[in-house]
Amino acid sequence: MTTFITRYETAGGDGVRLAVKDLIDMEGQPTTAGCRAVAQCALPAPRDAACMAGARAAGARVVGRTNLHELALGVTGINPWYGTPVNPLDPALVPGGSSSGSAVAVATGEADVAYGSDTGGSIRIPAACCGTAGLKTTWGRIPLDGVWPLSPSFDTVGPMARDVAGLVVGMELLEPGFAMAETTGVAIGRLRPAADPLIDAAVDRILLEAEWPVLELTAPGWDRATADAALLLVVEAWESNRALVASNPEGIGTDVRERLLSGATFDATAVTAAWSGQQAWRAALDNLFDQVDFLVTPTLSLFPPRIEDGSPLLAGRCTLPVNLAGFPALSLPLRTGGPLPASIQLIGPPHSEERLLAAGAWLESAALG
Repeated sequence: MTTFITRYETAGGDGVRLAVKDLIDMEGQPTTAGCRAVAQCALPAPRDAACMAGARAAGARVVGRTNLHELALGVTGINPWYGTPVNPLDPALVPGGSSSGSAVAVATGEADVAYGSDTGGSIRIPAACCGTAGLKTTWGRIPLDGVWPLSPSFDTVGPMARDVAGLVVGMELLEPGFAMAETTGVAIGRLRPAADPLIDAAVDRILLEAEWPVLELTAPGWDRATADAALLLVVEAWESNRALVASNPEGIGTDVRERLLSGATFDATAVTAAWSGQQAWRAALDNLFDQVDFLVTPTLSLFPPRIEDGSPLLAGRCTLPVNLAGFPALSLPLRTGGPLPASIQLIGPPHSEERLLAAGAWLESAALG
């Protein structure tokens, strides 16, 4: 099965069935990061990653270590070494990345909850492609000790599940004592990056059904934030993996290796300007959150493309500005009236996961009403 790099037998237990992305250390198991160069020299991890502590204490049953876009640096989920997880909505379509196996594991019912990582959209994009739910957590909220680094200034770990209830369970495992907040109504700021009209209509419809006040807002720095995040992410990815490229370049897939090498091409002036842009972007979002509780966009501005034509996903993601700010965001599937669901992205201020999930539960109930 291409969903998992390693499967485990869990029959007979009654704990939550948990799938773990194979860049999160588990004691006694090698971590591959979905990369042949890493796998060839990987030793069994001496200890669990810090984010596994709650799941171990709760008796979660780890069903397997999930496949991913190699080194977590890609959005399609296509992996040249371990195969590509099959999108349950349509096998011809990309599953999304980088947490592709985690999205497929919960979509197919092979796990109740999955752990993914999100540096530039790697939880939310596969959730959108596979019709599932995903939560990008506030940067720094979930410890990253024992998690293979990509871009440490943006890396996060978060839960993936079929619905909000599953995400709450995932947060309870990641952060024992987590509890969803109470909420009945919230003010929404609607941002409109260019998107497929069917996707935009699905987002507008669910907001109308939720009966929330919606304020049309603009975020003039959106495109700049996307560009700054993309630059900084690949620069840090190069620093994280340059030794691997030097030691075994042929053990890294062509697309990922070329993306890593591009991170070495930016001069210091461009990098400094991008870091300055991060500060301005956070301030801009803070100003918007003075007016509303959450911001809303599509997660993807397009429907998942076919496997042989996956490149539009890079331009279609609405996720990078959230990572640049370090803020949390929730992605949920939406009906469109067509064969594929859309996905809504709710963006909150730092450490608002409890309220974000409550708002997501309200949206789900509105969709069923």
